[in-house]
Amino acid sequence: MSARGLAVNTGEPGGEEFPIFRAFWVERPLPDARTLVMYALLDSPSVTGAYRFSITPGAETVTEVHEVLYCRHNPAVLGIAPLTSMFWHGKNTNVSYDDFRPEVHDSDGLMLYTGAGEWIWRPLTNPSSIRSASFSDENPKGFGLVQRDRQFEDYQDLEAFYQLRPSTWVEPLGRWAKGSVRLVELHGQDETSDNIAAFWVPESLPAPGEPIEVSYRLHWFMDQIHPPAGFAVATRHGRSKTQEPELERFIVDFDGAYLGKEGPDPLIEPVVSVGAGAALANATVQKNPFNGTWRVAFAVKPDGSDKPVELRCFLRKTPHVLTETWSYLWQP
Repeated sequence: MSARGLAVNTGEPGGEEFPIFRAFWVERPLPDARTLVMYALLDSPSVTGAYRFSITPGAETVTEVHEVLYCRHNPAVLGIAPLTSMFWHGKNTNVSYDDFRPEVHDSDGLMLYTGAGEWIWRPLTNPSSIRSASFSDENPKGFGLVQRDRQFEDYQDLEAFYQLRPSTWVEPLGRWAKGSVRLVELHGQDETSDNIAAFWVPESLPAPGEPIEVSYRLHWFMDQIHPPAGFAVATRHGRSKTQEPELERFIVDFDGAYLGKEGPDPLIEPVVSVGAGAALANATVQKNPFNGTWRVAFAVKPDGSDKPVELRCFLRKTPHVLTETWSYLWQP
């Protein structure tokens, strides 16, 4: 996981522009200081900017960022608070990578807390070609790239220790108005490729030369930031060789304080929506008696168009929503 100063035309045709920090200044801390303050000058052909970083280390390290940007000319995409990570393969991967480890990734999902109060979880993938998704929002409360799988058994790796990789959460300060969180996924040939990026894209930019002022906090943590309700802990998909092999089957496991202590309850129901390109065939939910999670199993039938299909799922006990919204883009 890494945080960058700015993303310019990331995922756009024609290639990405990589700004650099040309200079840094460090305030000499007082003897009893708990925070380190740094300043930096960012520069690129399209943009220049001044940054202030206030870094407070701890079990959760917090960096407060204040930046003022000036565009020399407005790029196609200006990405604020960009995060970069790696996802090679995981539970939702049904392609063999000839690797002895069950999972290899620095992050396994994009988590969002929207301005409207919805929590969304988007499992990461390793697509065969570049893929970009935008989550429109207004005044977002937060977003980040998160490593939820925290057990050694998830990775079986005694060198890279992927279960110990930090997560990073962006907490906007002030009102960010309208825009979108953009997720860019590139094909990763192996675990050395940083093939995942996430950042905020303002809906509009001022005229070149006018200031763009932004503040946010970066939270680096090991313990999980979870929505107050349930959350997705695993995503799997594939086909059955014997039962309705024309259907694509998805398995989503949810966990959480309330769900963990609840026994089987017929009033808890899965809410599944399927976008253009496929139709929902069936959906069920059941309590897992072995680990206390709740498993949603549903199947979709593609319409033959080979369009990417947007999928959404959450658990509900009317009138209460019990989990975050699981969001997935499936490519037939």
